Amino acid sequence: MPSEPSPTIDPALLTELAAQIRVWGRELGFQQVGITDCHLEQHGERLQQWLDAGYNGDMEWMGAHGEKRWRPELLEEGTLRVISVRLDYLPPDTEPVKILKSPDKAYVSRYANGRDYHKLIRKRLAQLAQQVDRFCAERDIASSGRAFTDSAPVMERALAEKAGLGWIGKNCMVINSQAGSWFFLGEIYTNLPLPVDKSTETNQCGECTACLKVCPTDAFVGAHTLDARRCISYLTIENKGPIPLEFREPIGNRVFGCDDCQIICPWNKFAKPTAEQDFHPRHGLDSGELVDLFQWTEKEFLKKTEGSAIRRIGFERWQRNLAVALGNADATPEVIAVLEGALETATPLVAEHIEWALERLRSGRRRKRKIKRA
Repeated sequence: MPSEPSPTIDPALLTELAAQIRVWGRELGFQQVGITDCHLEQHGERLQQWLDAGYNGDMEWMGAHGEKRWRPELLEEGTLRVISVRLDYLPPDTEPVKILKSPDKAYVSRYANGRDYHKLIRKRLAQLAQQVDRFCAERDIASSGRAFTDSAPVMERALAEKAGLGWIGKNCMVINSQAGSWFFLGEIYTNLPLPVDKSTETNQCGECTACLKVCPTDAFVGAHTLDARRCISYLTIENKGPIPLEFREPIGNRVFGCDDCQIICPWNKFAKPTAEQDFHPRHGLDSGELVDLFQWTEKEFLKKTEGSAIRRIGFERWQRNLAVALGNADATPEVIAVLEGALETATPLVAEHIEWALERLRSGRRRKRKIKRA
């Protein structure tokens, strides 16, 4: 159990610092900053139940750190509070449904259209931590902190919910009543006993189950429970092997991740486009042609995904995903010729998916292009 706040620091100074942290956070571009304690016991129990059910698939790292994931003070000694931030990433003028309805286009999850968010958020969190340290040093307060952004065993969604940034919806995303769910999260673990925020963002999903019903692969076991093994984001990103046959048609033209459960969420009508240029689409990845992307050489892939989250899956999995999408596209002579031409030099993994795609296209089978709506 985390230690209780130290009585040696003037509470007025801590209140002042908490207010300053919010100001500094806004100046650094974060849309919201919240502060919470480290009590995540219920979330830890739920995580263990999820792991025991095997819903994490091959993501063994989800259970590799034991209690450190839900006990911040074990991950970073002395942690008393967590500063949680959110940063909007939805690109302007994005048309996700239009792309999903276009069988010749590649759908890339909106968070990956621009620059990889890890470095940008980590840099800004480091700047925020430095400002906190400077404030404390000027007042002879001993402080220490560590910044995270999806980079360590941190239960960032649970912490964001406790810090008042939103509620965890039935689709397992953090939803904010004023901003939807198209945002990144980041954290600073600190030893300072800052006053915690009282959340005003109560769960407002109500009876809505649109996100559960729209999932193309039926990955939701129920509200708040995702079987990652069926999730398109897992299948196209985390999964290193073949994509199971039963999921290839439902994947459609989604070549990196999936946003369906966010696209359909009614709260995302309040989402605001990001002003961050780094998150704006690069190399046409928000609406690229499947045939064009599939014909990239590995050199082109590395060049055009430099600084992008897409690069993490590597060229082979990129081609694997595109082969599946082409198998769900219209059976044009060009698509068939491009796939046939790639077979000779394809790796065994990619070749398997090309052959599947060619068999579908030659037999006249086409994917169902209906996009479910709330």
